Amino acid sequence: MPQDPEGPRFRFLPPVGSWKFHLLLSAVAIFILGPLGGVASAYMNFSLGFFVGGQVLAGILGSAVTYGYGPEGKHGANYMQTMAASVASLCAMSALIQAMVWLGMPMPETWKLMLFMACIGMFGVGVGMLYTPLLVDKLQLEYPSGYAVANILRALTDKRLLKVSIAKLGGGTGLGAAVAWLTEHVEAVARLATSASTFGAGMVVGSRVTVPAILGGLAGLGLAPYLREIGWLGPNDPFRKTGFLIALAMICGAALVDISLLAVKAVARIRARAGAAEVDTEPAWKKVNVPRLIAWVGFWGAAVVVVATQVLDQPIGFVLFGLGLSLLFVLINGISLGITDQNPISSAFVISVLLMSLLGLTEPLVGMMVSSILLVATAVGCDMQQDRSTGWRLGTNRLLQFRYQVIGILMGAVLCVGLAKLFMTAYPVLTVNLFDNPEAKQGQWSSAMTYKLVGAVKDIGHLSGYKVKAILIGLSIGFVIEVLRKVVRGNARYQRYVQGSRKGFVLGWTMDAVVLASPYATSFGGFVDLPVSLWFGAGGILTSVWNTMGARAAAPKEGSTELPSDMSTTSLIGGGLIAGESLYFLIVGIIGLLALLG
Repeated sequence: MPQDPEGPRFRFLPPVGSWKFHLLLSAVAIFILGPLGGVASAYMNFSLGFFVGGQVLAGILGSAVTYGYGPEGKHGANYMQTMAASVASLCAMSALIQAMVWLGMPMPETWKLMLFMACIGMFGVGVGMLYTPLLVDKLQLEYPSGYAVANILRALTDKRLLKVSIAKLGGGTGLGAAVAWLTEHVEAVARLATSASTFGAGMVVGSRVTVPAILGGLAGLGLAPYLREIGWLGPNDPFRKTGFLIALAMICGAALVDISLLAVKAVARIRARAGAAEVDTEPAWKKVNVPRLIAWVGFWGAAVVVVATQVLDQPIGFVLFGLGLSLLFVLINGISLGITDQNPISSAFVISVLLMSLLGLTEPLVGMMVSSILLVATAVGCDMQQDRSTGWRLGTNRLLQFRYQVIGILMGAVLCVGLAKLFMTAYPVLTVNLFDNPEAKQGQWSSAMTYKLVGAVKDIGHLSGYKVKAILIGLSIGFVIEVLRKVVRGNARYQRYVQGSRKGFVLGWTMDAVVLASPYATSFGGFVDLPVSLWFGAGGILTSVWNTMGARAAAPKEGSTELPSDMSTTSLIGGGLIAGESLYFLIVGIIGLLALLG
């Protein structure tokens, strides 16, 4: 990072680039921003089954710390955001530990799980960095979320904008905590299955994602009686007992289309650039030592093998298979994330289970451990690429980003296991296998991600009967719908019409959200109960209505502070709702844990 000749705005701040500067950034990211995002990610996976990344929140709060450095503060904020996002990504993997409990796996000692997660994370960041020159520098994929974070870090050098952003996030956080308290203490509110984080997540993604989720839930409600009649569901089983198979297969079918098209585009871009003369004009901030990076990947890959086989007693053949698949899916999912902002890690997980089943694996616990390697490495590696795309736009030193990310992985591995044990101790319902006990009272804990993971590996090696039919139906639906979406959205006349008038906008929304709804979004209704889909959908609908009305409003007055589109009011408030509810339940969980220990 270049030095600021004028120095920091405030004398108490350490000089840019000094060890005290990096110590300040690391302390804030590792002890404040990272745990905040990690708690939110873990809580959302336990309650909703998915998580919204904490990049925006970390970027905003990180910029508050580095504001005193002026425009150069964006690099420091990027470092903190990189570290905090790594912590959040690994904490979201706490659902893996819950899945192990559901499967009846004897839980290894805490330090063994932390070591396993840390080794996979280190391997994943190395693979992600290894693919960065191809995906970020040469192909110059957009990485929409990374682009948004870059814009936020630029914008937050403006003190007025910073105040407006923090106010909206703070208001959302307070409201989220209040709703969580009401859900816990007011029976009438609890009966509504209210969830601030569900509603807030819908506000972040918008109606084109949440309306299909509602439709998926309603379809499940309508199909449940028929599925009980033909024996695909028991008398008291929820739709998701079988619906998750169809939903997972829909994701795989859609991903097959996307990955195929993305691979073709990637090859075409590589060929188009191959004829250009290569000149070594790469700036210093982009350079990395490739041989050392390859050695890093090899070392941590070997560490994963040693820990998995010698510490956790897993078969070496399937462990190596999981590492090999990780090398493939960090690249494929990275291309998908770079172009569509979708990282289909669930598809990668399911594909790994199916492939292991074809290879003769019949032990669910082995399948879970090996698939965990793929899931964690893909999540961390693709997150690495997205963070590098942010740094690429800002000109942030790539080697320093890597070091910050490594520290984040270490903290994330500790928090991942710690939060999983914390929540499951404070809320014993999280340890109940909902497959075997569908009537269990789960409250706000839908555990949809865990339901999905356990469902994928529960009957590994026994994919027969209705399960095969359900998977084939889902694959066909996902594949056909995604092909039709590509054909329609690729038509130039259609695009001109939907972008050229109000009627066109309505048609475009109807096609995207209802007629040809994304299989990725619709599948959500197969993993959670209907009330969750409804609250999720309501948040997205509110956001779309708000933003549509705001677009028609008069232009802001001269001198007023206007947020960039990447930092809309609804996304900031929605993020605050998620953070507020997750923090509330973290505090309640800690109190409950202390009471149990006492």
